[in-house]
Amino acid sequence: MDKKGETAVAVHRCRFVDYAPSAITALAFPPLPLPSIKGKKRTISGKQPIKFGLLAIGHANGNIDICEWTNQNTESQYSQAWVVRKTLPGPHPSKVDSLAFVIRHPEDLGHDEVPTQSDLRLFSSGGGSELLEWDIERGCIRRTISSQGGSIWSIAANPSSTSLALGCEDGTVRILSVANDTLSHARRFDRVKCRMLSIAWGPPVPKQSIASLSSSKVAGSSAQKEDESDESSDEDDEDEWEDSFLVTGGSDSSLRKWDVSTGRVVERMGVDKVRGERTLVWTVGVLGDGTIVSGDSLGMVKFWDSRTCTQLHSFQAHGADVLSMTISPEGKALYTAGIDQKIVQFTLIKTSSTEKGPFSTRWTQTTSRRMHSHDIRALAIWPPYTPLPPAHKRIFPVDIAPILASGGLDMSVVLTPAALPSSTVIKVENPLQTSTEAIFEDAYHRKLAYVSKGSVRVARSARLLSCAREGGLSVWKIKQKEDESAEPEPVSLEDAEQEEAFAGGYEKVLEMNFAVHSNIVAHEISDDGRWLVISDLYETKLFALSTEKPDISIKRVKDFSSILEAHIPASTSHPMSTGSLAFQFTPDASRLVLSTALSSYILVVDLTGDKPSVLRRFDHHRLQNSIVHDRVIKGRAIRAGAQDSQSKPKTNGHAMVNGHGDVEMSDINSPSPPPDADDKMDEEDDDESSSDGEGSALPAVVSVDRIAISTDGQWVATSDSRARTHIFNLDSISHHHTLPTFPSPAQCLAFDPTHPSVLLLAFPDNSIQIYDVETRQFPVWGKELAASLPRRFTHTHDPVLGVSFDPPAKPTPASLTSKGDEGKTRFVLFWGATWLFKASLDTRVKLGGKKRRRDGGPAQASNRPAPGGVPSTPGVNGPGGGEEATWRDFKMITHYRPILLCDFLARDELVVVERPLVDVLATLPPAYYKAKYGAS
Repeated sequence: MDKKGETAVAVHRCRFVDYAPSAITALAFPPLPLPSIKGKKRTISGKQPIKFGLLAIGHANGNIDICEWTNQNTESQYSQAWVVRKTLPGPHPSKVDSLAFVIRHPEDLGHDEVPTQSDLRLFSSGGGSELLEWDIERGCIRRTISSQGGSIWSIAANPSSTSLALGCEDGTVRILSVANDTLSHARRFDRVKCRMLSIAWGPPVPKQSIASLSSSKVAGSSAQKEDESDESSDEDDEDEWEDSFLVTGGSDSSLRKWDVSTGRVVERMGVDKVRGERTLVWTVGVLGDGTIVSGDSLGMVKFWDSRTCTQLHSFQAHGADVLSMTISPEGKALYTAGIDQKIVQFTLIKTSSTEKGPFSTRWTQTTSRRMHSHDIRALAIWPPYTPLPPAHKRIFPVDIAPILASGGLDMSVVLTPAALPSSTVIKVENPLQTSTEAIFEDAYHRKLAYVSKGSVRVARSARLLSCAREGGLSVWKIKQKEDESAEPEPVSLEDAEQEEAFAGGYEKVLEMNFAVHSNIVAHEISDDGRWLVISDLYETKLFALSTEKPDISIKRVKDFSSILEAHIPASTSHPMSTGSLAFQFTPDASRLVLSTALSSYILVVDLTGDKPSVLRRFDHHRLQNSIVHDRVIKGRAIRAGAQDSQSKPKTNGHAMVNGHGDVEMSDINSPSPPPDADDKMDEEDDDESSSDGEGSALPAVVSVDRIAISTDGQWVATSDSRARTHIFNLDSISHHHTLPTFPSPAQCLAFDPTHPSVLLLAFPDNSIQIYDVETRQFPVWGKELAASLPRRFTHTHDPVLGVSFDPPAKPTPASLTSKGDEGKTRFVLFWGATWLFKASLDTRVKLGGKKRRRDGGPAQASNRPAPGGVPSTPGVNGPGGGEEATWRDFKMITHYRPILLCDFLARDELVVVERPLVDVLATLPPAYYKAKYGAS
């Protein structure tokens, strides 16, 4: 069974779960602030890492994924690229047709500064007459406004982030004011007899050019008046630009150019028709020099002169409808996509080296690529394009390739480096690390996995598997066959590709549909299968299950929501909600720990009585940043007594955040804070913070989306979107202490079942940290493991989604080692959408035979530091620590994909839930195909 440390497990390959990912219908990157027309032209330095903005992904089921670049502070090149950090649940039922970011206060940002999540406002439309504004921090709808013109077909924000244009069903363009964090109707353009299918803003015009006409008539101004005018103009930097014109594409085979100041049509441009039928102009765009680009239902891409409104170029680029378009950061390339699954690149090339002006260049269709299997609905590019006049055009670093994002019916976002061929003069860096090539035509693309974390759960003892959908849930039973010889044959995990799918050993035992206001955000099933909890954004529902009979019977705890509501204080900052973002049952199913969705409370619920009761509410994730015990903590209100700590930064076996946002570790052998220090601090915080966070500081707006409970039921770890992790003691039902704040939020948390006080944290860049919550230290062996992870794991493209420890044969105290496991190599199993990674927790002295990987060796260790920059510390027989070196077993397994869940049902029994792409595509309508005849 076990050959030289190889692990033998029974693998259940479950492909029966009918998880249905949703099509991608919209993509959006945030805009960049407009440059000052008075200052010098700024550029982004190529020597410093380029920053990457958020990526918003809109789905056909109404959900919006908010993706963050793996790490904003270290490198411009990361294998994991954008990772889903938050999902905004849409109303049930709903869809997303259009997305638009605007900057909340553009005047507060530098001209080259990339807006962060707190700087942005997100708007969406879903085919109805309501425009939704989202609260990105809380993950809910902030406000809505009616278009007053029927269904919204298109939305677009102006370059200065002060107005939002809506193309409506009734043939009007409505302008909404979003300046100063408001949302109101500003004006309505003239009505025409067609739907406004697409909309785009023209380049903004400097106000000085208009003011100079009137100022030229006034002569003899004194120097003092000039100085005063300069000062006043500096104060009105945000008003330096004004909008010039607007372009719309309609359902009547035409484009229209609108004068923004008058709201009237300046010119109408007609596109081609076939047999007299109307052509739909699905997408339009405007370049900095005023050139208008359109894509229509005939597959035509046309370029228009904005002054004369005449056609410049026409390309039969696609075989069917052109649905989306995006422009490269410098405006020298253009990308279109649509129903025929192709992405076509157009490039501005020079036609004459001697002439200057508009006739020295022309647009040419240069290349096309097919990276999707079905319709492409959305395109976006980073850095984003801003249509600025040529004199104010942005200059981006030429040594870093832009990234083109595309999505459609095949559910996967495709990221492609999009450098131009002219960039081959110097070496261009590919931020995705997919290949050395960064030119769009030759570079390798990569697909983001369409699996969502937390959609599938497992109950080990009850052998149940649950999968949540937008408004329902299904439960399957994994049968344990009576004939022991019929059990799945244990195979080496390294050779698990030989294991066939576990067919015939399962049955669906429960199918439920719920009356929910939003799509389901979280669910959990207890280990013994007695409890099931599920929540949308506004209500948590608890069900008692009975598995004694062949068919599962279910009973809802009707007053559970009211029980929770009694312990959630009312607030004016957010609506009353009992919805939850994360759940975790204790191993004995006697308690439930949950995090509230809109208010960020941690509730401990007792399930042992006649009806559930809330034992305690914790407010620690709502607290603002501070310095506690001489270390920076993101999430505590600053008290007067802590102010002196700012001048003397020290560490007590923990971490502190330096000026660059990195976490610095001190010697782990240094003394820890007093045992009762955190308890006293906990009491002070409870006294200082009122029910609504009123007191020394306003409550923090966070999402607590990660919860883990130790196998002995004593410890609870919770982590939020601000990368703060709190430890609670369930025995005393009190706050234990706070972990150091790492540069990025934890992707998953897990306690070691053999040593229940050992907590493992995995991060989006596939680095890890191991922390002992009882001793409040990072153990030496954990540092060694974190520093010795091989490059193949830390640089794999898909981020870690979960972690599972091989459970012990029998529950053992933390101080003892199971004798039944002697000679057995303990390991931890990380998993992502396309891989499993087994890491041995034991080190072995190399005795020959199969080559082992050396801890911390230069060839195998990752060249990227783990979160906090933890150095590798030699062990007892570690490198440099003795005559013999220690060796650790690592193994990457890529036979399963894509993976929805990987967990242990029992000792040496693993369940892997897959949702193969071929099964998902089988549920879609046929892809566009047009036969070509006469081709040789």
